[in-house]
Amino acid sequence: MAKILRRTRKKKKKKIVENISSDYNQPIKQTIEENKTFVNAELGNSFDIVIREFKLGKKNPIKAAVMYTDGLADKDLVHNYVLETLMIDVREAELNQQIANSQDLYNRIKEFSLTGAELTEITTMKAIFNHLLSGDTIVLLDGFTNGFGVGSRGWQDRGVQEPSSEQVVRGPKDAFTETIRTNTALIRRRIKDTNLWFDTQKIGKRTKTDIAVAYIKGVASDDIVSEVKERLQKIDIDSILESGYIEELIQDETYTPFPLMYHTERPDAICAGLLEGRVAILVDGTPFVLLVPALFIDFFQSSEDYYQRSDISSLLRLLRFFAFFLAMITPSAYIALTTFHQEMIPTPLLISIAAQREGVPFPALVEALMMEATFEILREAGIRMPRAVGSAISIVGTLILGQSAVEAGIVSPAMVIVVSLTAISSFVLPHYNIAISVRMIRFCFMILAAIFGLYGIILGLIIMVLHLASLRSFGIPYLSPMAPMGIKDQKDALIRLPLWMQSRRPTYLNKQDKIRANTKEPKPTRQ
Repeated sequence: MAKILRRTRKKKKKKIVENISSDYNQPIKQTIEENKTFVNAELGNSFDIVIREFKLGKKNPIKAAVMYTDGLADKDLVHNYVLETLMIDVREAELNQQIANSQDLYNRIKEFSLTGAELTEITTMKAIFNHLLSGDTIVLLDGFTNGFGVGSRGWQDRGVQEPSSEQVVRGPKDAFTETIRTNTALIRRRIKDTNLWFDTQKIGKRTKTDIAVAYIKGVASDDIVSEVKERLQKIDIDSILESGYIEELIQDETYTPFPLMYHTERPDAICAGLLEGRVAILVDGTPFVLLVPALFIDFFQSSEDYYQRSDISSLLRLLRFFAFFLAMITPSAYIALTTFHQEMIPTPLLISIAAQREGVPFPALVEALMMEATFEILREAGIRMPRAVGSAISIVGTLILGQSAVEAGIVSPAMVIVVSLTAISSFVLPHYNIAISVRMIRFCFMILAAIFGLYGIILGLIIMVLHLASLRSFGIPYLSPMAPMGIKDQKDALIRLPLWMQSRRPTYLNKQDKIRANTKEPKPTRQ
């Protein structure tokens, strides 16, 4: 009986959905009053929907209406280029030139009167709602089953500001905003190429969020572009509120701590990826743009690497890899050495550590877990608290809490040094999502070290490398160009060679336009 009721409920829901969709897909009604009643009924008589009725012409006036959403449409544009044109210019045109019938008036409005740059002829109620809720202005005429959608989007946005998550000493200071049109303009400003294409679509049955897929035709692989579009088209969800929704729905692997899609709010980083042959995904309503394919090596590279000299950039990049391993295995190495492998520690240092741990009642694993968990809580609290209070939280946590724990004999001073080194090393990584991965993996290594010692750490590293080798990002091996090894692509991997030596695009990304520069080593002119 319960199954029968569920089936009937599902059928009823399907019928309701079909009825709603059929109502939306029906043509525009002939009278202004019917269209006005339908729009108000579907939108619940919302106060932000403005409907202005007026008469067109003087000799044979026709009833017309203009609809727009207050807050999404630019009122100045609506008043000056839509209402004024229709109410004044059309009347003067009718006085100076005889208009035979209403169809001539409709054609005149379409071809001469509406001065908006974006003009779309709409025929269904669904198109009315799509344009109305996107900030456009709807123009309807009495007696016609079609109307016009005039582009008038003009909501308030944050404006272009300095990036907050990726700071650089040298390089551009502008960042993406929450408006997709501003973001596409920031990319167009840097890449003035006719082959830079933007394919747009709407995702989300209720939010109808604008999504743009950006790539350079002839540089990006056709297989990767088609794969991105195919995955986006398969998304069936009510809402897309941030690019993280897209990232989770189209990534290759779900159960992995490592990020498989690169996101950034820096336009120069996106442009550099597009010029290499990658594909960018822009989502309206968020300043973070996705870039695919994303490889493990990408999360250790910064935009500033290409604005400094190659030797400085190479040193900083190697420093990031070293900091990655420090942040990942420093606590586990301390646990393994102090618990199982005391003979590997120099005798003076071993005596000092033993004296410090003499009054500590917990084993090294419990001590490390307590300190790491406390620091993670303090770090999260500092991020979520207001800026005026966040700095105070960090000072209290690092100074007062750490010193008090040592004086109380709960932890040893050496453990405080280890945790501090681990935390500082994680801040060296230029991208926040790879730092989160290190924070997750660190606890696994600590448990393995407490059970098997250094053998557990080596076992964990082997498992991690095997897992990394099994990952793919839109068909590209995650460890490229190290595995599979590409000798030509090592010029911009662990280190960065001078730009004049990087004349080819990465071979694992690009199979079409391989050459990006024809430069030689600069030689000084002799005087």
